[in-house]
This record gives sequence, structure tokens and C-alpha cells, in this order.
Amino acid sequence: MKRFVHVITPGDHFSPLTGSAIPTVVHGLSVGSPQASPRPAVAVAKGTYPERYTSADIIEYAPASPHGYDRYLDAALSRFRLPRASARRNFSAVLVGQRGWESSVVLAHNAPQLITVVDTDRHVPVLYAHNHILRTYTRRESARVLAAAPVVVTVSNSLADQLAKHMPPSHRDRLRVVRNGVDVETFKPRASPGRTESLEVFFIGRMIRDKGPDVLIEALLRLGRRDIRLTIVGASDFDPRAALTAYERNLRSAAAPLGDRVRFRPFLPRAAVAEQLRQADVVVVPSRWPDPCPLTVMEGMAAGAAVVGSDIGGIPESLRGTGLIVPPDEPSALAAALEALADDEAYRMGVAAACRDFAERHDWTWAAQRLDEVLSPLR
Repeated sequence: MKRFVHVITPGDHFSPLTGSAIPTVVHGLSVGSPQASPRPAVAVAKGTYPERYTSADIIEYAPASPHGYDRYLDAALSRFRLPRASARRNFSAVLVGQRGWESSVVLAHNAPQLITVVDTDRHVPVLYAHNHILRTYTRRESARVLAAAPVVVTVSNSLADQLAKHMPPSHRDRLRVVRNGVDVETFKPRASPGRTESLEVFFIGRMIRDKGPDVLIEALLRLGRRDIRLTIVGASDFDPRAALTAYERNLRSAAAPLGDRVRFRPFLPRAAVAEQLRQADVVVVPSRWPDPCPLTVMEGMAAGAAVVGSDIGGIPESLRGTGLIVPPDEPSALAAALEALADDEAYRMGVAAACRDFAERHDWTWAAQRLDEVLSPLR
């Protein structure tokens, strides 16, 4: 049987110290298959965090030296229907030792160009899409790049629909959906699920406009209630020491009228995120862009919170029948949902219980089994 070799973004850290989604998903899938044989592996660049997950074997490689013009060069080449040379150079460095690997299914996470440099005499390449990575591709280029990939995995039906528009009709039957799971042992409810005096609302994610923390702050300003407190955890990137961006400064200014009812905390590693979520009565995922399958949805559910999310992207695929769904970028609708949860504790606890039940049935073991099902013909 072929092993899985996961290729994460060059330079990313396969470590619990990072909050980036792809390493978290790869770790979750690896943990979800504890009896897997052969054991999965992850290609990781030298120089990344040495404290790595132990759920998979590490294949370390020396990354290619980046050039400042790489992105612009590839964009220009693609317009002339030519191969994206810089991306291929970078991924060739990742796979430099592939001739010595045992026969594998190579999972190219968010890396369509990696498909073109996999040694298909020894390995089977699979594109694993976490975002709309074909946005800049014509159907003709997608056909060429994905020619050797018999399967394209996506993390939601919403994302599959987006990718299909940039793929030729002959390739669309290769799309398979494997939704993200969750670690229900790390993300678990607190001992006492009832709320205290205040309704504790949490946002955890990147501090960028697409993720919509400003929508949440505006909703609380409209409510004007003293019994709702907000904690916002995150940074524009995954560095707790990074200087505040203009968006983050504006966010703090907008929240100033809330006084001590809002708290800002920097980016936190995974274990600390789980501890934060255990304090949450409500977790809000107010994205205003088609977020394919944000991890915070499932993590909030597993932590025993009532989850409120935008009706956009892959968010509703987890929330239907469990949490609350509100229109994106509409603070008044979000305010109404929060008010309903604040006014009726029995209702909030019912939503929270449904969320936790869904999470328990969709952990990483469930996701890993789904991935095995999808890729078993290739192994």
C-alpha cells in the first residue's frame, strides 16, 4: 500500500506553535489514522520550527532561494499560457529526494504546480485544495497542470463548486470533498457549561477584513448591552510580536466605546486557543468572504460553545442543524442572533449541545476515514 506524503506550503511550520490551517489539518488527519501503515510523512523545509508534531514522519528538504519577482514572473508567464517557472522551481526543491522515497500518494496542499514535478512513475499526485487556488487559472492551464492528478480533494462543497468553474468539464469528476475534522479531546467543553453573569463571546482568527471581526464589534455596539463581553484573539499573521496593522488599529478604535467589555489578545498556539475556547459561551465566525472550511467553526463546536457563522462559503455546511447562520456583513442580523442567545440560556445551551454532538461525530478520525475512502483506489 502506498503511503501518504503531505506537502505543506514551503516555509510553513509543521508545529503546534503555529496556527496556520494546513499543518493543523495534516496533523489532524495523521492523528486520525493512528493505525495507518505505512506511516504518513510530511515534507517540511529546513529552518522551520524544530518543535514539530510527532504524528507523521518528517522529510526535510532545503528550500529554494526565493526571488522577489517570482510571483510577478509566474503571473506574466500564465498570461502567455506558459508554465509557471518559479513555482515549479520551488516545488522541485521540495521533491528533490523523491526518487528515494517509497511509492507514495503525494498530497499537494494548495499547490497545483507541485503536480507537474511529481515523478509519476513512482508516485501518484493528488491536489488537496483548502482555498480557491485556481482563481488565476484558465481551464486550459488547469487541464495541463492537473493532467497527472486523478483526484482533487477540496474541504467543502462550496470550494469544489468554485474550483469546478476553473477546470475543464473533463476534469470535474475528479473533485472529492473531505471536510475538516476536529480534535475533540483538545477542544472540549469546560466542566460547567452554564454561563456566568455575562455572555462570553469569542472571535479567534486572523485580524483581516475578510474574517469580519469589525462586523462583530459593530453588532455589539448596536446592542449596547452590559451583559455581553467580547474576546478577540489573533493577529494579521501568525506572529504574536508583529506590529499592529492599520486595520487592527482601526478595530481597536471602533471597539473603544465598549470599554472593558472587549479584550484583544494576540495570536496564540493551538493548545492556548483550546483553553480560550473553553471559556466561550458563544463563538462567532463572521467571515465576509467565502471561507472554505474555517477550523474555528468545528473547534468552537467541540469546545461546547454555541457557534454563529456567516452564510457564506463552506461555513453553513457544518452549521446547518446545529449552530446559527446569519447573512455575511450584516451587523444587525448578527446582533439579533447574539441577543437571542443572551436572553435565553436554555436556548443557548441547546444550540451548544447540538454543536458539541456534531463535533463528536466529525472528529479527525471521521475525516481521515473519509480521505482513505476517497483515495483508496490510488493506493
